[in-house]
This record gives sequence, structure tokens and C-alpha cells, in this order.
Amino acid sequence: MTDQLTPDQRSRLMARVVGKDTKPEWILRSALHRLGFRYRLGGGGLPGRPDLILPKYRAVVFVHGCFWHHHADCKRATLPRTNAAFWKEKLERNVARDAEAVAVLEASGWKVIVVWECELYRDPVAVAFRVVSALTDGAAVPEDGGCDIGTLDPRRLLQVAEEKRRYRIGPKTLKGDVDQDG
Repeated sequence: MTDQLTPDQRSRLMARVVGKDTKPEWILRSALHRLGFRYRLGGGGLPGRPDLILPKYRAVVFVHGCFWHHHADCKRATLPRTNAAFWKEKLERNVARDAEAVAVLEASGWKVIVVWECELYRDPVAVAFRVVSALTDGAAVPEDGGCDIGTLDPRRLLQVAEEKRRYRIGPKTLKGDVDQDG
């Protein structure tokens, strides 16, 4: 099957694909921040460039897009029909690179948590609960007295993420945009 877009159109479309500050990341960041967890962004020079680093817990969180990281048995993890051999190889390399990064981090003593895009859209509160449980080894609330997980409103988490994502332009925000802390 041939590409329906011109090379210029395809280039512009692919240039819009972002690797950070995605909507799934904003959902999780907003939930964790509301629960009292503080984190660092930017990968911190760690293997695989984790999306969130929680030094206090010696933990990292990867927020994986289902397509790009080829989430098993997920409807978002399809293989494009155009140039299928290229995409199959690329996605397999991504999966292998992810597994290698996780292995290196765990061998270095980091707790690694992987969150999938589809999980965050389906039930952001359950994902936040899973991450909090992993960070606190099953304790219900963080030590520094954040809010209760039951007070998280999934609709509000999605709304905040959409608002923050919509008003971002590249690495800088528009004047008057809400700060990154949520």
C-alpha cells in the first residue's frame, strides 16, 4: 500500500510526534503531585531516560505509549501496513531497548514502574494507586501527608492533563500557563 500523504505532509505529521510532556504523562504527574509525591523530570542521565524520577523512593516511572513501545495485546499497538518491515524492526528495537534499560536500572538498585498509555486513559486513579503502592510498598498514603487516593477525580485528572498539554509549545510554556507542579 502506498502512502496517501506527500513526503512533505508526512514529514510535518511526524514532526508533531512528541517524546515528552504527553497527555498520559500529564495525567500521571498531576495525580502523583496531588497525592503529595514530588519527582524530577528529564531522565537524569539514567538509562532509558525515565519520564519521572522519584529519588526519595529510588524509583523511576516510564510512561509508555502503546504504539511506540508495542504494548502486547493492546488495540493501540498496531503495525502500520505501509512500510511494515521497517515498522516491525523499529518497534522490536524499541521493545528490546526498553527491556535493556529496565534491566540496567534494576541491577543498579532502582525500582522501575512501567505505566501504559491505555491504562491511564481507562482508569487513571487505579494507575495512580498502583504506582503509589509500588513506591510505598503497599502503604496507603505517602509519608509527607498528601491527599487520600480516594479523593482523586478521574475526570479532573484527564481535564487538567488536556489543558496543560494544549497550552504547551515545545519546551517552553505560553505566558500565564499553569506551572508544571500541577
